[in-house]
Amino acid sequence: MSRPVVFARSLAALSARAGPALLSVGALLVAWELYARLSGVSPTTLPAPSRVLVQAVQNRQALLDNTLPTLRATLFGFACSLTAAFVFSVLVDFFRPLRRALFPVFIISQTLPLVAIAPLVVLWFGFGLAPKIVLVALVTFFPMMVALARGYEATDPDIEALLASMGASRLSMFMLGRLPSALPFFFAGLRISITYAVVGAIFAEYAGAAKGLGIYILNAKNNFRPDLVLAAVLVSATLTLVLFGAVVLIERLALPWERLGERRRP
Repeated sequence: MSRPVVFARSLAALSARAGPALLSVGALLVAWELYARLSGVSPTTLPAPSRVLVQAVQNRQALLDNTLPTLRATLFGFACSLTAAFVFSVLVDFFRPLRRALFPVFIISQTLPLVAIAPLVVLWFGFGLAPKIVLVALVTFFPMMVALARGYEATDPDIEALLASMGASRLSMFMLGRLPSALPFFFAGLRISITYAVVGAIFAEYAGAAKGLGIYILNAKNNFRPDLVLAAVLVSATLTLVLFGAVVLIERLALPWERLGERRRP
């Protein structure tokens, strides 16, 4: 099969998957545009999508300058969260009493409202990058931790029995059996966590920062510029979608057998 044919089929498959979502979003934007133009509502109350897009283009440099700090806090915080989730998941898998000791603490950490905890984190860690990293890690840690722990438990007992019969050590059984079995669960948790990461960074910037999308949104709101607020929201949503797409791409590269399984399903 020639490469152009393969490319055309891949493009057609992608269009078939993305088509319904694009149509629904497009219909929503058209309805919003028509309502904003025909209802007589003030642009300072509800700007049309076209106005938001124009303002985003005109203020692209300011948006870029504020997006980079948010992206940096998001990536650093998510990296710390990912590392901590893996380390703690391994600890609770190897030492079961730790699971009963630590899981209640992790659950309690998820009940803390960001609006209340963000100012305290800024007070404790200052106005630099540290509080943003802490808050991003706080909101993204738990889904990955739970997904990994659940994935270890989902290991096929026959695989573990086979490895044990071959004299594998506990570490070898974990690396060859439990960890590969947990990867689909891990990526499911990763998809959930990455959607929270940008929101966590913006909340941290609300509490105290010199630059960032959170500060940009706050200043635009105080200046009664909903078009600039929505422009920043558009940037943050785009950033989240890009990060989510990167996770999906990494998952497809790391788990090629999952893609083969999808093709065989009716």
